[in-house]
Amino acid sequence: MNEKEKIQEGFVCNPSIDKKLFAQRLKCKNLCHKYNKTYPEMMGNRQGIIIKLLGKTNGLFFIEQPFHCDYGYNIEIGANFYANHNLVILDTARVIFGNNVFVGPNCGFYTTNHPILANQRNKGLEYAYPIMVGDNVWIGGNVSVMPGVKIGDNTVIGAGSVVTKNIPDNVVAAGNPCKVLKHINQN
Repeated sequence: MNEKEKIQEGFVCNPSIDKKLFAQRLKCKNLCHKYNKTYPEMMGNRQGIIIKLLGKTNGLFFIEQPFHCDYGYNIEIGANFYANHNLVILDTARVIFGNNVFVGPNCGFYTTNHPILANQRNKGLEYAYPIMVGDNVWIGGNVSVMPGVKIGDNTVIGAGSVVTKNIPDNVVAAGNPCKVLKHINQN
């Protein structure tokens, strides 16, 4: 089993020893750099770059500069997606955003994690679990979403939250760690 297959299965891996993964990360970093250095008024150029970078897009979307990710092809965004400045997506595993998702500034979605034991970390080992964000979600500024988290439909995540566990549909959740504060009646 190669390192990419280990990643996809959620096993501990060492992507730094895989030349193909290194080349894919380098290609992604170059596209992010190009995107971030493109003048804001050059909307067509920016969209062309980001479409090359992301794995799947659907309908209209907009990501403010700067934007950073690891691979790009593991990111899927739905229609009517908006992300404010300084979005970071460490997409070693898949990160899927539904439709009508709004992300505040300085947010991070981190699929990658490292072993607790220093001797394993020092070998460059890591693992990754996918992140899924439902439809009609608003994520406030300075939110961090950890590996393996699912955020439900019609949910609001308050600014400054650290989301370490799944958040259900139709709630307002906030805090460190993020927890449900109230349920939203969609009627």
